Amino acid sequence: MTEEPENKESVPLEKLLIDNPSDFQFHAAYTTYSSIYDKATIPETKKKLNENIKALQENRIDYPTFYRNINQYRTEEGSQFDYSRTFIKGQKKKEWRRAEQKHDRIGRHKR
Repeated sequence: MTEEPENKESVPLEKLLIDNPSDFQFHAAYTTYSSIYDKATIPETKKKLNENIKALQENRIDYPTFYRNINQYRTEEGSQFDYSRTFIKGQKKKEWRRAEQKHDRIGRHKR
C-alpha cells in the first residue's frame, strides 16, 4: 500500500560542447568554464556553470558578468592558486640588536 514517489526525469548534467575557437574571448571563457566544470563535483555547481556559459553564448550576459558569476566556483572547488600576500615585517639590524638586548636584560632580572 505504499506508493513510490514519481521520479522526476533528471537530465544528467553534461559539459556543453559549444566552444568557438575563432572567437578568442569566448574561447578563453569556455576554457575557464571547462576547467572548473571538470573539477566540480556538486551537481548544482555544474548546473550553474552550464547556465552561465549558455547565457554568455546567447549574449544575455557580458564577459565581466560571466567571470564574476563563475569566480565563486573557482574558489569553491579548490583553486590551485592563492593570491593572498603574506605580511613580512622588516627590521633594521640596529633595531633588532636593541630589542634583543632589552629582551636579555629583562630575562636576567627576572631570575
